[in-house]
Amino acid sequence: MPPPSPQFSSSLFREDLEHVFAYTRDFWEEVRGQRLFITGGTGFFGIWLVESFLWANEQLGLEAQAVVLSRDPQAFCRKMPHLAAHPALSFQVGDVRTFEFPEGHFSHVIHAINQTADDTAQPSRLLDLMARGTQHTLDLARQCGATKLLFTSSGSVYGSQPAALTHIPEDYGGSLDTMDLRFAHGHGKRFAEHLCAVYARQYGIEAKIARGFAFVGPYLPLDSSYAVGNFIRNGLRGGSIVVKGDGTPQRSYLYAADLAIWLWTILFRGQSCRPYNVGSADAVSIADLAHMVAASFEPPPAVEIAGRPVPRKAAERYVPDCRRAMEELGLRPRVDLAESIHRTLRWHEKCSCLAKPSLTTPRGGR
Repeated sequence: MPPPSPQFSSSLFREDLEHVFAYTRDFWEEVRGQRLFITGGTGFFGIWLVESFLWANEQLGLEAQAVVLSRDPQAFCRKMPHLAAHPALSFQVGDVRTFEFPEGHFSHVIHAINQTADDTAQPSRLLDLMARGTQHTLDLARQCGATKLLFTSSGSVYGSQPAALTHIPEDYGGSLDTMDLRFAHGHGKRFAEHLCAVYARQYGIEAKIARGFAFVGPYLPLDSSYAVGNFIRNGLRGGSIVVKGDGTPQRSYLYAADLAIWLWTILFRGQSCRPYNVGSADAVSIADLAHMVAASFEPPPAVEIAGRPVPRKAAERYVPDCRRAMEELGLRPRVDLAESIHRTLRWHEKCSCLAKPSLTTPRGGR
């Protein structure tokens, strides 16, 4: 593989970019000389898609372009200066619900809608973002002549996972209580998926649906609602790794480079209006996850579990059944959890040395 050209710079590990490229190489001819439009390109999913697109673009000389929607491109450019000046990347200023449509043709649209903490704290705002933002993006796809659209949905569309269901399949109808405001995110994603199906039927857009679960990897926020990120931050600060609950909930984690492979594969090869779970089927308790993160440090920090398990209470779970993606698209996790944690820690240590970011108090969560 040739070295990257001087115009390409990435804060990601070269091994991760090569990993994504190795498993997506055969797909990229589809975008040769084309333009992509990406919403949510400044979030966790979006950054991985942008970085891996730029890498493939240069490796294969695709001469493709990507336009990224951002409410504040200048803030993004300050945060990601290695991407700001790349000639294959440009920005469209605006809110996903109201942005002006750029001129010209786009072959592919990626709707990786990125909600802020303010959005998630206000259910009405979150629902508006999901509904109007998705419809506006679909209108862009229709107007610009896009043939394929990827919507990054979420496992939250299923609601609470029943205790008897070890892994959630795509055909599970879900258990979202319409009166429970905690499920606003899931309701918003469900409605957005339905809009994708409507536009696919009426306008012939191939709408690909990727239902994401939990992930670990570079760019994962350390001050958000992701338990693994909170634990890594605890360790980087030099204190104990704290589990605020009883440690029994079950989660599974897919490495971010594998996530990028799954998303590109679903966009290029997935079936329209056939949702695919995106994640790992290998469940781990939050308590065991905390100990795995601790083991990645030298010396390992202490692990503190605040609560005690309730006798005979079934563990709460958030674990996908991924057989559809594996059997139909040949996808599978390729980086195991221990290595995923190790790489994520290495990346944050590298970035801390370069930028010395401040670390805040953990809030717990997924």
